Amino acid sequence: MNTQTTPQTLTAFGALLRQWRTRRRTSQFDLSVLTGVSSRHLSRIETGRAEPSRRMVERLAVALEVPLRERNALLVAAGYAPEWAETDYWDEGLAPAREAIGMILDHHDPLPAVVVDRFGNLLDFNAGAGVLMEGVDPELLSGRVNLARVALHPRGMAPRLRNFGEVRQYFLDRLRAQLAVDEAPAAFALIEEVRAYGPVAADDGVWDGAAPSPFALPLRVRSARGDLSMFTTVATFGAPRDITVSELAVELFFPLDEATAAVFREAAAAAAEGAETDPIAGAESSRPTAAGD
Repeated sequence: MNTQTTPQTLTAFGALLRQWRTRRRTSQFDLSVLTGVSSRHLSRIETGRAEPSRRMVERLAVALEVPLRERNALLVAAGYAPEWAETDYWDEGLAPAREAIGMILDHHDPLPAVVVDRFGNLLDFNAGAGVLMEGVDPELLSGRVNLARVALHPRGMAPRLRNFGEVRQYFLDRLRAQLAVDEAPAAFALIEEVRAYGPVAADDGVWDGAAPSPFALPLRVRSARGDLSMFTTVATFGAPRDITVSELAVELFFPLDEATAAVFREAAAAAAEGAETDPIAGAESSRPTAAGD
């Protein structure tokens, strides 16, 4: 029996459980079917009239697909110690994960690839990502680099985005999706910051008439090397058991046309001859040096 449980913690847990049911649009009956726990007992847990065991908390969290960070919050609300560790990305314990990510980044060169946390903060990248961010104010590429800020800031990529409005909406939607998970103050602050950015051009947010991608939102960028047209895919770890690992995303950029692919091949060839420098080499989280907070 959990000796730390009080009526207050039970009420806190019940409120969190109801929040997650609402987010997942799951009724008590639906959750009962998923877990094998009676609707009556679920009702008693939510109203604080029944004490959930640790195993019960975990069962409910799995059924509702609650992320690891929030599973810890559910356990604490029920009076139990957290289960899931949150390891610094550059900790030795995550070396195998970083090695796997490094293989993906290196294999994807010369095309851009980045690794970000749940807020879009840059943790790792390859050389192709540096080519994509050419022309961005160095101040935005030093210290803690955030992709939404780099993409949408007036001194970032925004003036060169041919479909700025679509890209802006994409980043805002992604941040709002994070808010739906944990209502983190950092996500609130970043949304407000992005929304406050001034116009980047007279046609700010207007689609330029280029044919849309038939399968994914394109990223269309004007560059000194030529116009770039790309789409992205996102890779995550399967069955993570660490909060940091569970929140990592590896975003890979692919060309929508041969002209874009050629730009990155030519940039890689120039870099091999020593004619190129990395515009984001000063990023606080750049590989292989340790990331700061």
